[in-house]
Amino acid sequence: MTQNSGLDDGNRSRLVSFLSKHGLNASGSEITIDLISGGRSNLTYKVTTAEQSFVLRRPPLGHVLATAHDMSREYRVIEGLSRPGCDVPVPKPILLSDDETVLGVPFYLMEYVPGYIVRTVEQAQSLSSAAQREIGEDLVDVLAALHTTDPEAVGLADFGRPAGFMERQVRRWVRQLADSRSREINGIDRLAEVLGGSVPEQRYNAIVHGDYRLDNCLLRDSHIAAVLDWEMSTLGDPLSDLGLFTVYHAGLAGIDNPVVQAFDGVGSFPSITDLHARYAAKTGFNIDDLPWYTAFAWFKFAVILEGIHYRGTLGATRGDGFEGVSELVQPSVDRGLEALASAK
Repeated sequence: MTQNSGLDDGNRSRLVSFLSKHGLNASGSEITIDLISGGRSNLTYKVTTAEQSFVLRRPPLGHVLATAHDMSREYRVIEGLSRPGCDVPVPKPILLSDDETVLGVPFYLMEYVPGYIVRTVEQAQSLSSAAQREIGEDLVDVLAALHTTDPEAVGLADFGRPAGFMERQVRRWVRQLADSRSREINGIDRLAEVLGGSVPEQRYNAIVHGDYRLDNCLLRDSHIAAVLDWEMSTLGDPLSDLGLFTVYHAGLAGIDNPVVQAFDGVGSFPSITDLHARYAAKTGFNIDDLPWYTAFAWFKFAVILEGIHYRGTLGATRGDGFEGVSELVQPSVDRGLEALASAK
């Protein structure tokens, strides 16, 4: 077993027995466990037996908020989207377990999908021009496929409360801001106030991913082989996904940014304007209100970053990747205000 995987020898032994019991390790052989990703999000492992490889997902180590790391919800959405006729690529679900005697927490297993993830601009630039264009277009095509999937047809009609979705989102992130107050941020209260008083009429209800971006997609042959990390998925306003995708794809142009790697204008990646047009054509949705959703996404992003900054002042933030975060809050607020200014 790979060191620092978060699974000790006792866990491994019980997992071997569990897999054998469910016919997933017929020989009862030793297993190899490799941590793929982890941290504040759910932990992901590649589990390899003599017969096959698959992926195990479990909540993060330490204190866990059940509502934020609900294995059954995450499993349910990929189970629904893996049904025949659905055009959203997801790993095939294998088994959901709430037996906490195995790992101490609920977990689930899904198929191992070979592929690669592009996390940085440097990685993106190493791809061919054709691959860059195809990946960019596929990103929007898959998002459009998700948002035009009938929730009832895939067993997800009761997966969330779409009515009033954005009103609740604004209230939630305003509360988050209040809980992270430690310094003056120019314009953030104005941004929150205008957002709260101008929520657009919700035109569409859809399955939303909640954190859709390039590095949450597994790529193969210049296309998306699987969309990953469904822990924030629900039923809601699909333009919230498109607004957040806009923030991720366009990024903070001209600002050194360790958090969001912008791909807008990189090589042959399509521009965000072209991707918006492609999304509208694929879905048939009216996206005239998108600047408001983009403004909200910038506000949400700023609040998340300010929360990281605040925890850092308390000495509660550990690990790499947080350097420079506090300097990104103000430009994120500024981008949000700019987006609002362009809203109709």
